[in-house]
Amino acid sequence: MTRWFEDIVIHEAFPLGSHTFAEDEIIRFASLYDPQYFHVDPELARHSHFGGLIASGWHTVSVGHRKMVDALEAEEKRLKGLGKSPGVSGPSPGVNAMEFKTPVRPGDTVTYELVVTGKRASNSIPGWGLLFNRISAVNQRGELVYRADLVGFSKLRDYRMPAKLKLLLALTNVPVLGKLIKRGS
Repeated sequence: MTRWFEDIVIHEAFPLGSHTFAEDEIIRFASLYDPQYFHVDPELARHSHFGGLIASGWHTVSVGHRKMVDALEAEEKRLKGLGKSPGVSGPSPGVNAMEFKTPVRPGDTVTYELVVTGKRASNSIPGWGLLFNRISAVNQRGELVYRADLVGFSKLRDYRMPAKLKLLLALTNVPVLGKLIKRGS
């Protein structure tokens, strides 16, 4: 999230936009990254239990991830335009759950949304918090095609490092003490 950890509201929905999946795009992506016959061969796929060509789940995920990154960038620009300082997003330590509910077919328009479902200060990285997010995607018929529970880091704006931790970090920079401290951990 491109807001400071303290400014993030639980259960606020962030629309990420829509994407229409074209047959040639589905085949191109799958040919590079997931070349299973039901993603790359319309004729074979027509005779499969899928009843036709379907997009790779990873294609659906990749488009959604791109939409999310673009939305974060737009939020940063929006905040700067208001004269505010945007927050700092960090990496993701992982995905807790992911499911593909309905196949995405050529011509389907998929709409993505991100919701922060929870947050807490990080236990391992001072000055950062963890955001628990759900990204979901529905097709033009309102059918859920994809959902994932993601975790991401967000910097705390008002973090002040405790004196004990500052001292410990300073001591690790002293060559002999740093080696002793690191061995004891």
